[in-house]
Amino acid sequence: MPQQRPGRLGVGVIGAGKVGAVLGAALRNAGHAVTGVHAVSEASRTRAESLLPEVPVLEIPEILRRSELVLFAVPDDALPELVGGLAESGHFQAGHLVVHTSGRHGVSVLDPVRAAGAIPLAIHPAMSFTGLTLDLARLQDCMFGVTADAVVLPVAQALVVEMGGEPAVIAEADRGAYHAALSHASNHLVTLTSQAAQILASIGVEQTDRMLAPLMSASLENALTSGDGALTGPVARGDVGTVRRHLEVLDGLVGEGAGEGIPADVGQAYRAMARATAQRALARGALSEATVTELLDLLSN
Repeated sequence: MPQQRPGRLGVGVIGAGKVGAVLGAALRNAGHAVTGVHAVSEASRTRAESLLPEVPVLEIPEILRRSELVLFAVPDDALPELVGGLAESGHFQAGHLVVHTSGRHGVSVLDPVRAAGAIPLAIHPAMSFTGLTLDLARLQDCMFGVTADAVVLPVAQALVVEMGGEPAVIAEADRGAYHAALSHASNHLVTLTSQAAQILASIGVEQTDRMLAPLMSASLENALTSGDGALTGPVARGDVGTVRRHLEVLDGLVGEGAGEGIPADVGQAYRAMARATAQRALARGALSEATVTELLDLLSN
């Protein structure tokens, strides 16, 4: 661990999930001292031992007593009640930096800490975590959505930079849209990938990852570069016959019994995404209204 430098903070980590343990380790690598970690499950305790060796596992009040910066890495829905209860019990101190990693919330969820003179910061890494040491390297390419009062915004930005990331300021009122965008991109990509792999596996393809990786990597790169200009395939070309065949095949692959065929959600997702693709192709002038109407009629069945 790097030697502690002047101006370093005592950091407490509340929640040794995949995010909390990694960010705690990143702050430790930046020279801060991790004073304690709160870990309830066996998995979180194991993760803390791996990423934060020799850091004591403590109860939350003790962590707050020992720390200058407290990192809350807990589920979004649990955050308001947890912070409110701790504030009501008088556990926050003047000058405490109270940081949460929720994408959904800004700093208003931390308003209860203000009465004690604590400073709320929202720092959310726009990254999918494994909870392993490889995440520390991935932080070097990661942007963080940062929300804070103007006077302490530089503090939040500096913490992100120390962890190796790049801060992007998100207004309090925009946190919901910010988080919806990231969840749509990340979570639904996983669903889409799993569904495509299931279709391939159902016809006997063994190395589905090798078949999908080059195609999906190129598609992602093209989409990030060109947006809707990267649209391709039968829907974007208005090839109604091919889309009809896809639907027939997918419907035929759905099994009626447990463990048979592919899940019905695959066809449902194909229809929903194809409708969205057709509408985006129309908006950019790639398809005629007549063709899109024909596609939408087909996809609504």
